[in-house]
Amino acid sequence: MSTVGIGQRPNTPRRRVMKSLWIGVWLFYLGAPVSDLLHGGHSTGARVLGWLGLTVFVAWYAALVFRTGRGDTTRLVIASLAVLAAQSTVLVLSLGREWLVLFVYVASSAGATLPLRMSRWAIPATAALMTAIALTLPGGHSSLADILVPALLSGAALAGVRQLVRTTIELREARATVAQLAANEERLRLARDLHDLLGHSLSLITLKSELAGRMLPAHPEKAAQQVADIEQVSRQALVDVREAVSGYRRPRLAGELAGAQVALTAAGITAALPADPVPTGADEEAEAALAWALREAVTNVVRHSGARRCTVEVLDRQTLAGPVLELSVEDDGSGGGSPATPGNGLTGLAERLEKAGGSLETGRTKHGFRLVARVPASTAPTPADVGSRP
Repeated sequence: MSTVGIGQRPNTPRRRVMKSLWIGVWLFYLGAPVSDLLHGGHSTGARVLGWLGLTVFVAWYAALVFRTGRGDTTRLVIASLAVLAAQSTVLVLSLGREWLVLFVYVASSAGATLPLRMSRWAIPATAALMTAIALTLPGGHSSLADILVPALLSGAALAGVRQLVRTTIELREARATVAQLAANEERLRLARDLHDLLGHSLSLITLKSELAGRMLPAHPEKAAQQVADIEQVSRQALVDVREAVSGYRRPRLAGELAGAQVALTAAGITAALPADPVPTGADEEAEAALAWALREAVTNVVRHSGARRCTVEVLDRQTLAGPVLELSVEDDGSGGGSPATPGNGLTGLAERLEKAGGSLETGRTKHGFRLVARVPASTAPTPADVGSRP
């Protein structure tokens, strides 16, 4: 069906050939009119006009079915079908009941070219016209019994095939759209991951490089330690990038808190971190979302805040909407811990948290800047669990 392209204009030489063959193979049903012209005892003038009328009918029918496709004006198609029906009527009334078979082609054309909602009435209307004309002809009753059912069935079959082809085309277009959306989502995910990974790692490498440069003249041993740390951070960043590209990276709060301790200390910022980083009830998705939030927040504190102290808290809370996990990062810097306008990092973080069913809040405080990330917890903590935490 897709090779023939019913309801489509052929756009390649192969499709043109296939559709031409598909249209031509059904013309053998015109044997009755041809036989009538050859052996029907008509006058020479009637035979000439009959051959001319039959040629025009076949050419009009072939052009209509061959050229009609998506985007054609429905009025033009209806007008073409009306011309085809008028030709059939004139030929049948002029030459006899053997020409009633032309209405089968009219019904088939209606099914192959009209939208389904219109072919539902066009095909029965064609059959009704054929029946009315057959009843006025001598011996038309016997011919009608042989032609009426094929006319209805051929029209309905081609209407169904046309609808199936259109549905297949729409499904292919929808599949292509879904694939494009999936590719865009994957690019967005990769951009977020790379920004979070490289932003944090490169900031830490820059800080340690500056420290190594300042220590090098007087304290070469300490400078060498900083260089070793830079190598370790670089190797870990490479591993993280590979995991992010592969789509398998799930950062953990414990690891991010350790990295935050190193980054803040290297920047000369006093870090106050929780002793128990993972509350009861945190699943992998929730913990990963909070870990990304912690990484972005600490990176902004190091790069933008000019703070002397940074406090990180991870809490589980019971709300009206259910248990939530909350990460709070607050600094006392004059720079606010973040640009005045959210950049790619905070925007990507908000999208990541929203995808996990959470939310992000940021704002300046009296003494600095505060970031709060919340995600739903998978299970509610027990009172014993809550009471056992500092």
